[in-house]
Amino acid sequence: MHGAAQSTSLPPRRVRGAVAWWARVLASSVLVLAGLIAMVPLAMASPEMDLAAFDITQNEEGVLLSYTVNVDLPRAVEDALNKSVPLFFVAEAQVFRDRWYWRDRRVAQAVRVWRIVYQPLTSTYRVNVVGGLSQNYATRAEAFAAISRSARWKIAEPLQVEEGSRHYVEFNYRLDTTMLPRPMQIGIGGQPEWTMSVERSQRIN
Repeated sequence: MHGAAQSTSLPPRRVRGAVAWWARVLASSVLVLAGLIAMVPLAMASPEMDLAAFDITQNEEGVLLSYTVNVDLPRAVEDALNKSVPLFFVAEAQVFRDRWYWRDRRVAQAVRVWRIVYQPLTSTYRVNVVGGLSQNYATRAEAFAAISRSARWKIAEPLQVEEGSRHYVEFNYRLDTTMLPRPMQIGIGGQPEWTMSVERSQRIN
């Protein structure tokens, strides 16, 4: 007769050692991954947009923002504009006050929305400031110069920025695809060419 089969179980001490080794490996991997994540910028711009100028001024008028965005339309967006599809661009600025005991408080917000459409009958571009005036431009360059920059845009009133507190501005300029015709929104879903935006965060004081 053959003898009884011998158990292959590891002694408890060796089991504990193996578990501890794998725990150290896992912990090291987590630290490496966290380091890689920390290297990724918090605010990024798409290749088709970048901030050429950005300046914040605080005086007796309030908080004033001046900026210039360089816009280079991807082929898909340019084709849509040439086919008279209206495009909407949004500039949004938010002013926050630091709070050590809770999340920072938003004290002011300003938004501007532009609608630009090509008019083939006159070969001009019509720009509407949503809720405001409209104007025709002979070239696309002139039209985008009108909607991609601003000088001394008031984004907060003087009393909204408390003296003695620290504040900062979060700025975003983007192509807003949520305002496109619904069938087109479905058609462009997931296409990176339609993700156009640039962001900036900067302290006031």
